[in-house]
Amino acid sequence: MHSGVEQAGKNTKPARIGVALSSGGGRGVFAHTGFLLALEKLGIDVAAIAGCSAGALVGGIYASGTDLHRWSKRIIEARTREYWSPDSWPRLYWNMIVRKGRGYNGLSDTLAALGFIQENLTAKSFEECKIPFYCLALNLSKNSKEIFSEGDLAPRIMASAAMPVLYRPVLIGGEWYSDGATIELAPTEAICCKHKLDALVVHHAAGHRKGSGALAWTQKQPWSLLQLLNLLLYRQRPWYLSEQPLTFHRCPGGCGAPIIVIEPDLPELTWPLNTGGAEIQNTSMIQALSLLQAFADQLKTNPDKLFSSFPETISEPPLHGVKCNGK
Repeated sequence: MHSGVEQAGKNTKPARIGVALSSGGGRGVFAHTGFLLALEKLGIDVAAIAGCSAGALVGGIYASGTDLHRWSKRIIEARTREYWSPDSWPRLYWNMIVRKGRGYNGLSDTLAALGFIQENLTAKSFEECKIPFYCLALNLSKNSKEIFSEGDLAPRIMASAAMPVLYRPVLIGGEWYSDGATIELAPTEAICCKHKLDALVVHHAAGHRKGSGALAWTQKQPWSLLQLLNLLLYRQRPWYLSEQPLTFHRCPGGCGAPIIVIEPDLPELTWPLNTGGAEIQNTSMIQALSLLQAFADQLKTNPDKLFSSFPETISEPPLHGVKCNGK
């Protein structure tokens, strides 16, 4: 006959763990993939996913049911032309010099990148996803934040990842959309309270440089113009960041669920994104395993106890300005 403790343990349901994946360009694509591989190795099931830009791409592919190991190999082997189809020099000259840039809103159309996304999706719509999925984009027509949760996946993932200058905006339902990173780096509020999660793990792979050295750094990098664009996009600091590899917070939106934030220390990745991806992916996986290993079992069963186990990593959430209503 089992004791009361054993019986209680037997009836305990696994914790519902959500994941929020930040923007982060090409580096973010490899980093988030490594992070999800770490979760699989630790046996942590994901109950809901939200993503922005790079996080929308990786999160959407994973939520659709695509095998993560196949995706991991696919992005390492991908060639630039599979996701990037810039205009020819004559067309660029015509648009920028002859037409003086009128109506020209991006170096590349989105056809190649959209095809790459569609090729790697298993489910084709949000409604068919194996895991509930949400992605963030900027609605240019209304100048507002929009979180997609229904309809066809590929164009909405593309909209979330359509970085200004590099890609043209994406037309969906008569309205134009662009990279969600221009408005917010990770949509934590999309799933936390909405799905009654026991914990939310935020993987933040967006780079952040500040101070007088940031601009000087961009000037020394290949494709300095794109590095400057990244500097502008990632100038904001979300409320949950602390510049520590691991911190714990409480959801500031009402449910009070633990929010675990991982800020990996990753190598740089410059455009085009055809070298260095495998190293970033592996580094991200190793760091996530190292940070989460000690409390993975507790995270899977009773995440609330993490606050008493790791008090030195707790950071107080803001008292205002953050909503967690899934809207």
